[in-house]
Amino acid sequence: MLKHTPYYHKLVAAGATLQDRGGFATPNFFSSIADEHKAVRERVGMFDVYYQVGVEIKGKDAERLLMRALVNDVRRMADGDVIYSSICNEAGGIIDDLTCFRFSGDRYWLSPTPSRVQVVVEAVSLLIGAANVTVTNLAYSNAYLSIQGPDSRELLASLTDTDLSAQALKYFTFTRGRVGEVPDAMISRTGYSGELGYELFFPVEYAEYVWDAIAEAGKRFDIRPCGMKTMRSLRIEKAYLLYGLDINEKTNPLSAGLGWTVRFDDRDFMGRAALDKVVANNVTPQLRLIDTGAINPIVHGEKVFHNGEEVGVVTSGDPGFHLGRTFAFAYLPSELASEGTKVEIARADASGNVTGTVLGRAPYDPGRKRLTA
Repeated sequence: MLKHTPYYHKLVAAGATLQDRGGFATPNFFSSIADEHKAVRERVGMFDVYYQVGVEIKGKDAERLLMRALVNDVRRMADGDVIYSSICNEAGGIIDDLTCFRFSGDRYWLSPTPSRVQVVVEAVSLLIGAANVTVTNLAYSNAYLSIQGPDSRELLASLTDTDLSAQALKYFTFTRGRVGEVPDAMISRTGYSGELGYELFFPVEYAEYVWDAIAEAGKRFDIRPCGMKTMRSLRIEKAYLLYGLDINEKTNPLSAGLGWTVRFDDRDFMGRAALDKVVANNVTPQLRLIDTGAINPIVHGEKVFHNGEEVGVVTSGDPGFHLGRTFAFAYLPSELASEGTKVEIARADASGNVTGTVLGRAPYDPGRKRLTA
């Protein structure tokens, strides 16, 4: 029996096509993926992500624990900052990729992939030792909505007196403030869409009220409820990775293109020795995004060829409806990982090969002007 989020009856009433996501009945899409994708790129969309729970790291040794757990360095953070990081095992494999929120030097939140919450809790807890710190799965005590799109700021500004300007609330920072009648919501300028957007966290008892308030305020922007298939379509245009497909415990952040998150500095962290060896050897396959040039049904597991030789497999593939092309991730040998390399993807249904071009950066908003607007 699938569990229901606090918005379940709203989802059903809006015509959601549902799937199992972390044990919850979760919308795949409502109207269509293409329509919802367009809404987020041009106006604003609302996503139910209630199943995305937080893990609280609290105590005077919280920073020290996270310095040991994360490949990124929390010492770079001020109160209200958010960073993106991986947690690795000792072999350098990615246990999860997640965001970390700093409330204070002795209180942080981790936001893991829903299917990896318990794994993350266990991995971080093993590092506690004699440290004065607790690791707590906050479970479903908070509700969570993601509001994404160029009109998201104006929409939310109509519901709060908190300053949401680009100067006051920069990309990858958060604040607390009133949202409608919710007195102390957490407003985070983060998301997975590649657009200006916000993620809202608030006590679960306000869930239905906040949904209704945002839906009502969003009418003048023609807001759309959106599903997870839509988010997959948005994220691949921005070259965002998907845990379980593009990365997992057998892949490392350096090969996955996440080297910018790995801070090799004056500390030890889980997996550092293994990642030092990756740097020294510099011969591992590299995860690259492939542009297929048209809307093609590319799926996980399809083989990638170069000059007739199999060189990799598709880890994930999704249509990017704004750009009008399907994109696919695959790990390629280093010598084929350069921008502009031509490859062939063999369709699993034997309908023929699709020619693709290896990209060197995100095809949508590569300069991040939309994100930082």
